[in-house]
Amino acid sequence: MNMMSRLSWALPAFLIAIALSPSSFAETPTKEHPNVLFIYLDDYGWRDASFMGSDFYETPNLDALAERGMVFSNAYSCAANCAPARASLLSGQYSPRHEIYNVGTERRGNPKHGTLKHIPGTDVLSKNIQTWAHRVQQAGYQTGIIGKWHLSDDPLPYGFDINVAGTHGGSPPKGYFPPHPKVPGLEDASDDEYLTDRLTDEAIRFIEDNQKRSWFLYLSHFAVHTPLQAKPELVAKYKAKQPGTLHDHAVMAAMIESVDEGVGRLVDTLGELGLKENTAIVFTSDNGGYGPATSMKPLRGYKGTYYEGGIREPFFVTWPGVVDAGTKCDVPVIASDLYPTFCEIVRTTLPANQPLDGVSLMPLLTQDGMIANRALFWHFPAYLQSYSATDGQRDLLYRSRPCSIIRDGRWKLHEYFEDGGLELYDLETDPGESNNLASTNPIKTRALHSKLANWRKQIGAPVPTESNPNHDPASEAKAMQRAARKAAKR
Repeated sequence: MNMMSRLSWALPAFLIAIALSPSSFAETPTKEHPNVLFIYLDDYGWRDASFMGSDFYETPNLDALAERGMVFSNAYSCAANCAPARASLLSGQYSPRHEIYNVGTERRGNPKHGTLKHIPGTDVLSKNIQTWAHRVQQAGYQTGIIGKWHLSDDPLPYGFDINVAGTHGGSPPKGYFPPHPKVPGLEDASDDEYLTDRLTDEAIRFIEDNQKRSWFLYLSHFAVHTPLQAKPELVAKYKAKQPGTLHDHAVMAAMIESVDEGVGRLVDTLGELGLKENTAIVFTSDNGGYGPATSMKPLRGYKGTYYEGGIREPFFVTWPGVVDAGTKCDVPVIASDLYPTFCEIVRTTLPANQPLDGVSLMPLLTQDGMIANRALFWHFPAYLQSYSATDGQRDLLYRSRPCSIIRDGRWKLHEYFEDGGLELYDLETDPGESNNLASTNPIKTRALHSKLANWRKQIGAPVPTESNPNHDPASEAKAMQRAARKAAKR
């Protein structure tokens, strides 16, 4: 299917004329129409790179890119696990708008544990939503997704011309080594091929094939999502390495190095093709790191929790001639901001009749101004079962129970719907969220709680209120006791 037929299928009729008008098409990449390489990792934690402070993982290519651009220290995902984070990224919306709250729609965890019925939501991103990929495609860019999609069976109707490996699945179907059944574009994988390397190969091919026109590549690695699998020679390297005080997991380190090697190859390709100066590179992750294998300390929590370790992400933008090298930004930003940012980068308009919850980061990137002070929000009306490890969770049985969160300036408030619990933290002095100030600062607690409730009302966020008919208090109490005994032995 050519691009025109894809556009006709994927877009509302009133946009087709705009999308297909000759004036909308970007020509050879220039400063006005730069290429965009968007590298999006999976379960990659806030500290999982050398430039973010890891003392064990080796990321020289990411470090070099970050040094040539702007690093954001307070960058957030819109959710603490994969599918809702990606839905918010593509739609530019908080989760109550697209209604993807969890991975799948079933209750996650023992159905006897937890007092409320969860809000199931959906597990498919509505085709009525205009993604930023649609907007970029309408600007004349060749768009591609390589890697994880997770929002429907096929990403092509959502604004992409090319898809390699994108399915509804959230992890490699058979792991990082072949075979990869029913995965588009990977049918010819050789027996010893490593998936992360193959996705880099495909990304290089996409860049080479489109070097004479403007392109936007969404390189969405499966790494470092489970299963934890890496090339044996790299695992051996890290097993022989002295453990760090923060990180020491050899397989995770090897997976991260494979990603970093691929980033180096991509940068080399851009240089060889003369595209480096006209390519913006954006790098971030979908949620916090995998708790049993990595650490986000001093942040509390990990993937699945709404403490900082579950939602704060590494994030940088490198764009020669636009973003000054070696710059840092501590303004809180969130993944929904990428939608208007991408539209501004490629010089296309925002959708006319679709609400967006982010703002363009261009004033920060160019240092020509600031963005307005605003609160950031999260909403999770569901359950997400615990890992075997429970350090950093609020609850021994769940990484998260139904909750809403607000960050406003230095302050962050959690609200948990089962017990009405409120937690207030001053992130400026307590980024690890260890000192709950809700009872000692009732004025700030009430103000933020009111602001959070008003946001939920305004956006139509569903709050679970129905009792869980399967709840068994005795079973839950016993499970809590077992989890506490296990935690005490570690």
